[in-house]
Amino acid sequence: MHVARRHTAAALAPALLFASISFHAHAQQSQPAALEALRSAVAAELEAAHTDKSIWMYRDRDDTPDKRGTYQTIETREGELRRLIELNGQPLTPAAAQAEDNRILKFVADASEQARAHKSSAHDDAQATELLKILPEAFLWTITSQTPDFINLTFRPNPAFNPPHIEARIMGMMAGDMTIARDGNRIRTFKGTLTENVNIGFGLVRMFKGGTFDIERRQVGGSTHWQITETHVHIAGHALFFKSIGTQEDEVKTDWKPSPAETLQAAAHILGIEK
Repeated sequence: MHVARRHTAAALAPALLFASISFHAHAQQSQPAALEALRSAVAAELEAAHTDKSIWMYRDRDDTPDKRGTYQTIETREGELRRLIELNGQPLTPAAAQAEDNRILKFVADASEQARAHKSSAHDDAQATELLKILPEAFLWTITSQTPDFINLTFRPNPAFNPPHIEARIMGMMAGDMTIARDGNRIRTFKGTLTENVNIGFGLVRMFKGGTFDIERRQVGGSTHWQITETHVHIAGHALFFKSIGTQEDEVKTDWKPSPAETLQAAAHILGIEK
């Protein structure tokens, strides 16, 4: 359970954090038309992150190696509540359902926990926004096809990219494709594959070649608002002495509706949770 991350830049965070180190090669450049399309899309996403204050409720299926969970999520002006409703394909037992209700009620009543969630969300938003801004420099971009509705781009590592920090450093060995919707210049899909092994600290941190991400975004709830509807991340690796740092997750969000809840208390009421 955490504060809602509604900003478009933050919604792209899972994809933007996986990429890598620049390498020495002869100078290369993006195709000018592709770079122009990408920069227009980045500008549109940053503007939407600033102006789109819509809040939503939706069903969230989140599969990891540890569990398959289905959640009901309700966004509010104060944050979001995310209630587990099915675990590994089965409804919660009465005891598990009560524990989930108690967890949510505790969060709703705990201002310090809410403040921590807000701080974490704001940090993620700022980091993701910065990474979104450097997409034009981190990769080399080419238009592969166009239709009246979409522009399809491919990207590959930019040998000239000089990463300003560790997060950006994890941003150059990915190659993949992006689809931009012409209507509004919004990013519709963003997919990539790790083209080389990543080694940091003489192998103490390693991410393995072939890891993938796939971010799908759509207009939701019969509106013009864009949201992440699917996230598929499969990255394998090790940190320190064989501790896994890989991410294996498939998340699908459906049944989008505008949220009527302005407060966390109102969201708890919609979820049927009362003191």
